[in-house]
Amino acid sequence: MKVNKIDHICVAVKNLDEARKKWEPILGKSPDDPYVDEPEKIRVARYWLGDVGFELMESTSPDGDVAKFIEKHGEGIMLIGFNVDNTRKAIDELKGKGYPFIGGARPFRDCEFAFVHPKAVNGVLLELIDYKWKPHERG
Repeated sequence: MKVNKIDHICVAVKNLDEARKKWEPILGKSPDDPYVDEPEKIRVARYWLGDVGFELMESTSPDGDVAKFIEKHGEGIMLIGFNVDNTRKAIDELKGKGYPFIGGARPFRDCEFAFVHPKAVNGVLLELIDYKWKPHERG
């Protein structure tokens, strides 16, 4: 498995609109890619900082993973995403080395992602994603 780059960093927030008011003066822009991911129960404001996505994530449901994270840890950095060539191959390789995953590969747009359990990587929720970013998609 090869990590190509840090793909994105996600900050869990209680209120996306209020968080945007705090972050956008620092970032100097509006989101490059705002979206809602219904299966993951999140509303996201994604900003491109060079080749890395910076995401503010709000739960769309009280039982969503972001809401549960905030309930347990408070608002803050929830996960770091690493871009890989093939998520399923990365899962197989890391499972072979004893790394536990939370579920399996999940779909997102035209790619897949998966989560390495935080207990295996110093308490960090690590996402592996094989999205092929195109230059025109970056802000």
